[in-house]
Amino acid sequence: MNFLKIKTILRHLWLDASDAKRAIAPDMLQRLTQRVAASEHRHTGQLRICVEAALPMSYLWRLAGNTTLADLIRQRAVMLFSKLRVWDTQHNNGVLIYLQLAERAIEIVADRGLSRHVDEAQWQAMLVRMSAAFQDLRFEDGLTLALEEISALLVAHFPANEGIRRANEMPDEPLLQ
Repeated sequence: MNFLKIKTILRHLWLDASDAKRAIAPDMLQRLTQRVAASEHRHTGQLRICVEAALPMSYLWRLAGNTTLADLIRQRAVMLFSKLRVWDTQHNNGVLIYLQLAERAIEIVADRGLSRHVDEAQWQAMLVRMSAAFQDLRFEDGLTLALEEISALLVAHFPANEGIRRANEMPDEPLLQ
């Protein structure tokens, strides 16, 4: 294992859930929760934000092979999409916004209902626009941009029906771990 991989593993071992809570202060958490709730009034989709300080060791061991760090972050986001049951929405239009703090990386995992309307190039362009904020430690700016862009897609493809009240299928508050 080379020096860069060891350095990456140490960075992830150094961080824990308390780092996620420091990065996303209570007032920011409240604003993000309100933004998710406001967004979900405009469409039938469900948004979930997960901020994770570091990858679990079970993922980091995979660095010893040919798996890249970007692949690991994507795999973790997909696993959390499943674990948090973001896929289990009425219209198959749930979206997970995953912020990985140790690498200042973002991943977006969308259910099949929305994915059939948005191609991979659109998702990648969106990630590029957001990543600058995360690299500069402007987590609220980056997450707000993610919410705005994903909300616009959901409004375009799954607008809310006027006068029809629907249940909130997932917590609006971001998960910090």
